[in-house]
Amino acid sequence: MPQPDGAAIAGLGMTELGKVYGTDARGLAARAVRLAADDAGLPLGDLDGLLVSGGMSGGVEIDLAAALGLTDLRMLSKVQSFGATAGAMVSYAAMAVLSGTATAVACVFADAPLREGRSAGSVYRRADRGGAVPEWHGLNGYTAAMGGRYGVNTLYALAARRHMETYGTTSEQFGAIAVAQRAWAARNPVAQMRDPITLADHQASRMIAEPLHLLDCCLVSNGGIAVIVTSAERARDLARPPVHVRGWAQGHPGTRLRRDSAFGLVTGAATSGPAAMKMAGITVDDVDVAELYDCYTYTVLVSLEDYGFCGKGEGGAFVADGALGPGGRLAVNTGGGQLSGYYMWGFTPLSEAVVQARGDGGDRQAPRNDVVLVSGNGGILDHHSTLVLSPEATP
Repeated sequence: MPQPDGAAIAGLGMTELGKVYGTDARGLAARAVRLAADDAGLPLGDLDGLLVSGGMSGGVEIDLAAALGLTDLRMLSKVQSFGATAGAMVSYAAMAVLSGTATAVACVFADAPLREGRSAGSVYRRADRGGAVPEWHGLNGYTAAMGGRYGVNTLYALAARRHMETYGTTSEQFGAIAVAQRAWAARNPVAQMRDPITLADHQASRMIAEPLHLLDCCLVSNGGIAVIVTSAERARDLARPPVHVRGWAQGHPGTRLRRDSAFGLVTGAATSGPAAMKMAGITVDDVDVAELYDCYTYTVLVSLEDYGFCGKGEGGAFVADGALGPGGRLAVNTGGGQLSGYYMWGFTPLSEAVVQARGDGGDRQAPRNDVVLVSGNGGILDHHSTLVLSPEATP
């Protein structure tokens, strides 16, 4: 029967994250689901839905259900929209619960690309992973022939450079985001990078793809994270405080290589953000905490603009002077994000949003947590998802 009182996240499971060796992505995913069920106080056999996703290393497929001993599932699928996947998963799980399609859905992501004795950067080189060199077609083939296909760094660098040239955004302003998020990470016991950094450290870090420095770029991590979505009514009777899913939406521009597109200037957040906030019955002024997808510092800045925290082209000024760090005007990426915390695609901002909405942040807990905005970005700005979470049900 449909659940009119809404859906909620009732469980959060996080394995060890970072340089964690000895377990493949499938094993990490299974452990994350079990941890999420334990966190909710829900027997594993009560799950009747499972949505799976994996990263660079692969191996997370729908046969995870068998590994977990799950039977008679009413919902089972693999979801893939890159960094937007986590938000999409939660929205699909919420719709399933609201429609009565399923009653308790686990959403899980896991990846294990890191190898002992290998650099983090090597996991993104196909030859080093034993993968075949892809055949590029259409406009993708044209950019490859022109020397533009050296990985995602170059394309995000292109987007960042366009923003800089159009609006006067500076590398130092990107650096302010890196410094603020490291300050949050210093308060997060599970963050990979906890030593404070300065703007001078950012500027001195080596160039990866101009204008992006090393400290503009996200980490590479092994690990698994899962959440369990159920009805708000049921979640109230489980072990942990429910985190209500009050709004969701997606945006997929699909214009990255088109002439006269807004690539680098406007992202899918401009579509999914207002739609998710409208569903939740809020405006951007109501947001207390923003957990934004931060594969690069640039994506934080452009997302802030697209969500309406500041005007278009004003992101650089908005993030300056510690505005996003502890004690700043807006609590952003309070666990350190993917730049300093851990890199689990969209499950990085989602997991920290659950922590904040529950009030479990400890030294990094934001002063207000009534409304938590979660973003996901993938496919080099081609895909976007937005969630609005809250410790309170919809008024």
